[in-house]
Amino acid sequence: MAKSAKSILISSLEPLSGKSGTIVGLAHLLRQKGLEISYGKPVGNCPGYVDGQLVDEDVEFIRQLLELSPKQLRLPVIYTDVDSVAKRLQGTDKQDYGNILAGYLDRVNSDIILLEGPGTLWEGSIFQLSMGEMAKILQTPILLVARYSSPLIAESLLKAREELNNQLLGVVISDIPADDWEEVQSLLKPYLARQGVEVLGLLPASKLLRSISVREIVHLLGAKVLCRPDRLDWMVESLAIGAMNVNAALEYFRKGENMAVITGGDRTDLQLAALETSTTCLILTGSISPDPLILGRAEDLEVPILSVNLDTLTTVEIVDQAFGKIRLQEQVKVACIRELMEEHFQIDRLLEKLTIGV
Repeated sequence: MAKSAKSILISSLEPLSGKSGTIVGLAHLLRQKGLEISYGKPVGNCPGYVDGQLVDEDVEFIRQLLELSPKQLRLPVIYTDVDSVAKRLQGTDKQDYGNILAGYLDRVNSDIILLEGPGTLWEGSIFQLSMGEMAKILQTPILLVARYSSPLIAESLLKAREELNNQLLGVVISDIPADDWEEVQSLLKPYLARQGVEVLGLLPASKLLRSISVREIVHLLGAKVLCRPDRLDWMVESLAIGAMNVNAALEYFRKGENMAVITGGDRTDLQLAALETSTTCLILTGSISPDPLILGRAEDLEVPILSVNLDTLTTVEIVDQAFGKIRLQEQVKVACIRELMEEHFQIDRLLEKLTIGV
């Protein structure tokens, strides 16, 4: 490899743990150290199409965000789209992907290449490209990202250490609630260290990172934007449903922050109540046009109103499932994860373990 580039495989114990965010933050920290980076994702598990070409959405996002040249980018050797998986299971695809992957790091023109690995220990196994197999073939250490749930996350991390053996470089524990922060710092981190698992980063929970933009809600619901289309980049942190009397609704709405409020298009009273609280957008169900009074008030308050041809229950289910699952596409989220990594990730220790001098 050119420049004797180092490599690191960033993987996770389960999907939606913060793996992509960790990569974005890590790239930022490495560039601050004056290091040139490349990026690759051997298994494309987010297939999509750009100009009719099969791509991985994560790869495309990272390429654009980090402004990587073709020489700084390594594309997937296999995509886990429906056809590829079916061919593998049917036995018509007998390709040795491990052999293909062996040359993945040839002629890397950078100081370090960040490799986005599988979202679980076993993902990619049918192609012989699980996390452990990938690390062994590429002879690269693993930085494992784990989303905090309880102190018992220690069990999953110890099992991962057992499975990965000396391939595990360290771990990042993400999404730690404020109430658990002290316990994680004083009990969990030292315990893992005694078991041979070094914690390189503890990232606090962030409402912003688990939020969703109004624009994404419009896309998910196929909604019609009735006003303030210039405010679709606003972020929604919580969901509220207006289906009660107005006095109860006011008390309920006042408990939320940066809400998307879902209510019937004929409930003018609840719509007004929502607009007097911390509402980021109004979602009106049943394709009923709101009163001009509501449109005028929303315009003044800069609150987008969306109209959907769906019932309330279906609308709630779609939006609720989206929280925490929207990928790191908004610039405000990028800035947030960079700040969190600057404050809470031990970049110097990582470089020391990789034997990179800065």
